[in-house]
Amino acid sequence: MAKPPLKPRTLAAQAMGAIDPETHAIVPPVHVASTFLRDPDNQYRTGYIYGRPDNATVRQAESVIAALEGAPEALLLGSGMAAATSVILALEAGAHILAPKVMYWALRHWMLNDAPRYGYTVDTVDMTDTAAIKAAIKPGKTKLIWIETPGNPLWTITDIAAVAKIAHDAGAKLAIDSTAATPLLTRPIEHGADIVMHSATKYLNGHSDIIAGALATARADDPLWQSIRNVRARHGAILGPFEAWLLLRGLRTLDVRVRAACETAADLAARFAKHPLIAEVLYPGLASHPDHAIAVKQMQGGFGGMLSVRVKAGEAAAIDAAARVEVWKRATSLGGVESLIEHRASIEGAGSPCPPDLLRLSAGLEDADDLFNDLDRALRGANA
Repeated sequence: MAKPPLKPRTLAAQAMGAIDPETHAIVPPVHVASTFLRDPDNQYRTGYIYGRPDNATVRQAESVIAALEGAPEALLLGSGMAAATSVILALEAGAHILAPKVMYWALRHWMLNDAPRYGYTVDTVDMTDTAAIKAAIKPGKTKLIWIETPGNPLWTITDIAAVAKIAHDAGAKLAIDSTAATPLLTRPIEHGADIVMHSATKYLNGHSDIIAGALATARADDPLWQSIRNVRARHGAILGPFEAWLLLRGLRTLDVRVRAACETAADLAARFAKHPLIAEVLYPGLASHPDHAIAVKQMQGGFGGMLSVRVKAGEAAAIDAAARVEVWKRATSLGGVESLIEHRASIEGAGSPCPPDLLRLSAGLEDADDLFNDLDRALRGANA
C-alpha cells in the first residue's frame, strides 16, 4: 500500500528529511564555497559551478519552501524586496502592471517611482473589487497582476481564484505576496496563482535574525520563471548560505509558531473589538471583517498573526499608546517570536494611505493576557 504524503508540519520540521550524506548529521552543514572543481574534461557533473547563481544550502531551503507551497520549484533571494522586484524586472519591456492601492509600503513606492524608469507602467486598484480590476486591465499590455493577501496593514483579503481568472483571461500572470498567510494557511498556487512571493524575513524564518525573500512557481517551464532565474543570477541576488541555513532552521518550527500566533491574534482581535478605546479592529478572522467570507474560503487553519487596531482618540493617542507599551516591542517587521507594534503611518511617511489612527500589531509567542494587558494599560495611559 502506498504511503500517504507527509503533512506540511512534518515536511518543515524535518527539513524534507535532509541528512548530511557524509556524517549522517540531522542538521545539514552550511556550504560556503564560492567556486567548485571542474571535472578533467571541464564538465561540472556535481551541478555546481559558482556561488552567484547557485548554492547547496540555498537549494535545501528552497526545496522545503517549494514542498510547502505545492510548487515544482522555489528560489531564495537576498530580501523580500529583491524577490518582488525580480518578478517585475523579468517582465518584457513596456509591460503594464496592476498593483493594490494599499500594500507593503516599500514595494508600493518602488512600483510607482522606480519601475517606470525601467519602462513599466503601474496602476493601483482596489484588489477586493473584481469589477475595478477588470476595468483597469489594458488589453494586450497588462502582463502582471500583483496582489497581497492578507494585505498590509489593513489585512484585506483578495479572492485569489477570481483575480487569477481575470489575469489569465487577459493573458497576464498573477503574482501574490503571501507573506502574512504563509503556506500553512493559504497555498495560492492551488487557487490559480502563477508566482508566490514571501518576505522570508518574516514568518518563514520567524526569529528576526535574517533578511530573505522567496519565490515559488506554479510551473518550472514557465518563460517568466526562467526569466526570473536569470535576473537573480545576473543581478547577484541569491541569498547567502548562512542566511539560508538560518532560514532552514526557522522553517522547522514554522507550523507551531504560525498556529500559536494565529491563536493569539484571534484572541486579541476579539478582546480589542470590545475595548472602549478602540474604534475598529482589522482582522480577517472576525465575522465583522468585510472580507471574512473570502478568508474562510481560502485560509485553512487560522487567519494569520497580524491585526491592526484603530484608536478612537485619533493619531496622537495612537502614537502615545505605542510609546507606552513594555511587553510589545516598537519595531518594524512582523512574524517573529516577539510581538511588535507600529504606528504605521509615521513609518510610511507622506502619501501613506494608512489611516493615522492605526496601530499595526504582530502577535508573537508571548502570553495573550500579557499582551492584552500591556496594550490596554498603554491605551488608558494615552487617554488619561
